[in-house]
Amino acid sequence: MSRKKKELPLIENVQIIDVAAEGKAIAKVDDLVVFIPYVVPGDVVDLQITRKKNKYAEGKPVRFVTYSPDRVEAFCEHFGICGGCKWQILPYPEQLKFKQKQVADNLTRIGKIELPEIQPVLGSEKTEFYRNKLEYTFSNKKWLTLEQLRSGGDFAEMNMDALGFHIPGMFDKVLDINRCWLQDDVSNQIRNFIRQYCHEKGYAFFDLRNRGGLMRNLIIRTSTTGELMVIVVFYDDGKQQQEDLLKAIADKFPQITALLYIINQKANDTITDQEVLTWKGNDFIYEEMEGLKFKIGPKSFYQTNSEQAYNLYKIARDFAQLNGDELVYDLYTGTGTIANFVARRSKKVIGIEYVEDAIEDARFNSQNNKIDNTLFYAGDMKDILTQDFINEHGRPDVIITDPPRAGMHDDVIRSILFAEPRRIVYVSCNPATQARDLSLLDEKYKVSKVQPVDMFPHTHHVENVVLLEIR
Repeated sequence: MSRKKKELPLIENVQIIDVAAEGKAIAKVDDLVVFIPYVVPGDVVDLQITRKKNKYAEGKPVRFVTYSPDRVEAFCEHFGICGGCKWQILPYPEQLKFKQKQVADNLTRIGKIELPEIQPVLGSEKTEFYRNKLEYTFSNKKWLTLEQLRSGGDFAEMNMDALGFHIPGMFDKVLDINRCWLQDDVSNQIRNFIRQYCHEKGYAFFDLRNRGGLMRNLIIRTSTTGELMVIVVFYDDGKQQQEDLLKAIADKFPQITALLYIINQKANDTITDQEVLTWKGNDFIYEEMEGLKFKIGPKSFYQTNSEQAYNLYKIARDFAQLNGDELVYDLYTGTGTIANFVARRSKKVIGIEYVEDAIEDARFNSQNNKIDNTLFYAGDMKDILTQDFINEHGRPDVIITDPPRAGMHDDVIRSILFAEPRRIVYVSCNPATQARDLSLLDEKYKVSKVQPVDMFPHTHHVENVVLLEIR
């Protein structure tokens, strides 16, 4: 006989006391820390425990006894379901306060190194419609909201096709998005038109569990130059249906400057290894910064908040303290944005990046901007940035590094320590892994400046720029 699962308690009148990681908040019940989503400090709730461990628990609010005076109304109709923008119920100044605290906590608790005063986090001028890229998923298994479940309709007759975002923790369930506040409203118009067209024509939405169907993904990229890229990803190769849809999109939205499509029949959604086909216009768009034009292809990485990226890069350049005589290594260079941005104040810049297509864009960006003092290499960072590479190309005066969320590989850190640049500018989207790496660099470097930058309003994410100087 199987053991009956122990029923988890409902606890009344619990006060929310702080903000935690991943957009959750914290309460304490008899010294047990409980992590709760969609609440803010000052809320008092009746709390249903959903998961219990020895040292912590997770829960969800089932009733609000009193609301925090700091709470504001969520502006998005999908709040609390799609999993994004969890902090929109906090006023923006409060969001910045907690992001500042997050950076300080990570650097002190994980890094355990000597720190200067951390500068106040630089907020984003735009807090809505600030992203330049969104990715949507087609699914034939729409996530039904409580309102839909309570409607009493005939679910067998309900259209279960959705175009939107994955439900957190459920790979085969997608929330149908009506309006998203993250990207220019043209993104909503395009997405809703495509969904409606596919519904009317009976196009099969992707079955994420059994892998089948015509429509798989949709990617929309915008830029400050006004250019617009739309990438439609199909699964089945239904040529006539593809052509009809692409023509309808092009006719409805003549402002699209790059209309592209992909046929992806592999197990995952990534497109880095897929052939991208052009239906209309160019196979790229341009972004502009300080008179420099950056080519952004369908596979290129570019900071998703374009306007705040400019402020981020200015901080990185200021921290680098360039006078025109320096050899600079730009690690994880992407499309060479930082490399080309600092090249005019450097003797030479060498950029390294894993994605070959991004490196091709980086080289094009240098050529297109008449920058002739850059070199770019494609490959795994730990395999390229070796002692032999440094001996061949010269010891850098400055290293700028902007790694992915996982931070830098130990081999990369060892190569940086061998190179012994005078300064390291470390740009990070994850202060926790940044703190870990700073502790490894501490044997030769001291942290002399720390500047958090908010690239993602209404989320818990925060970028952080650190200047390290050789001891």
